Amino acid sequence: MQIVKPPFFVRKIFPSLVWNLPNNKKKIYLTFDDSPTPNFTKWILDLLSSLNVKATFFCVGESAVKHPKIITEMISQGHEIGNHSYSHKNAWFTSTNKYITDIEKCKSVLPKTSLFRPPYGKLYPWQIRKIKQHYKIIIWDILAYDFDKKITSKKIKSNVLTNVEDGSIIVFHDNKKSEKILKESLEEILINLKEKGFVFSLFSSDTEII
Repeated sequence: MQIVKPPFFVRKIFPSLVWNLPNNKKKIYLTFDDSPTPNFTKWILDLLSSLNVKATFFCVGESAVKHPKIITEMISQGHEIGNHSYSHKNAWFTSTNKYITDIEKCKSVLPKTSLFRPPYGKLYPWQIRKIKQHYKIIIWDILAYDFDKKITSKKIKSNVLTNVEDGSIIVFHDNKKSEKILKESLEEILINLKEKGFVFSLFSSDTEII
């Protein structure tokens, strides 16, 4: 079962996490996890440039070290960088000290950012308390499921387009699992969102959350 939007009660339990940013200006937030990826990130950047769309890329430190030029290109094109840990650890199976160390290691190889997204969207409450001392923890209210091997273009478009609302934070993935389906569907999704009047914003431009 695909849970595209996190249940309301989950959001109520963890109010310090940023699930969405409601507004009356039709602003939404396009995000990509697991960047950078050779070749595919370049494809994403070219698409975003052609549509004049800005996004936030939550980057894995291990990949950033291998591909620093891609990080530089993201920033030069006006996109935003977030911390996605150094080695993509699952917080539920990692001690808090090791997890925080992994985040700090990622911090040391990325441009300065106050944004963090946990891999898999998983954190314990005590981990949240430590991390939020230094970062705004960005989750999402629309999970596209582009990483699902069985998902169709029709379904991924539906996941996004039927659930989007003012302030939505949409998450796609910049990795090999998602490459094929996003090359089939991402452009149409973004064009459709623009036609509906949505404006792609960056977290750094909304200073109240930073």
